Amino acid sequence: MRAFAVTVLTLAALAVLAGLLWSHLSPRAPYQVTAEGPVLADPSTQALISADGWYAVITGGLGLACGALAWFLGRRHQLAVLLGLGAGGVLAAFLTLWVGSTFTLGVVVVEAAATPGVKIVPGSLTLTATGVIVAWPLVAVAFFGLMEGMHGYRESPLRKPYGLG
Repeated sequence: MRAFAVTVLTLAALAVLAGLLWSHLSPRAPYQVTAEGPVLADPSTQALISADGWYAVITGGLGLACGALAWFLGRRHQLAVLLGLGAGGVLAAFLTLWVGSTFTLGVVVVEAAATPGVKIVPGSLTLTATGVIVAWPLVAVAFFGLMEGMHGYRESPLRKPYGLG
């Protein structure tokens, strides 16, 4: 139980840093303030896609690092660590999303409006491609399984059938 809890809490702590890094690196989409509320000022902006991409790169990279580190350090409690990677990865993905969208770090650039009197403001950081939220747990568990499969194959007596060397 301790290996599971340590894995989940470690991933949650890393998620706070990942959320701050995502907030720092991702651009904000410009929104035009209207009477009905904020409207996307430039429908052809790449800022929304860029935010999704940075989220996937950061969480996928951390998932890869966590999966490798968990395999090397958690050899005695493999099942607990693997379950911790899955549960902690899901928690870390949502925590990264919450921290990154709550806190604004870095430079926020707002473009000037083409029409005088129109107010342009930076939008909040969100995910438009919600499928990238599974990057952290998926990559962590998959890499852990890959490492375990390679190690199991290398140590297997079935690797050299019939006693041939």
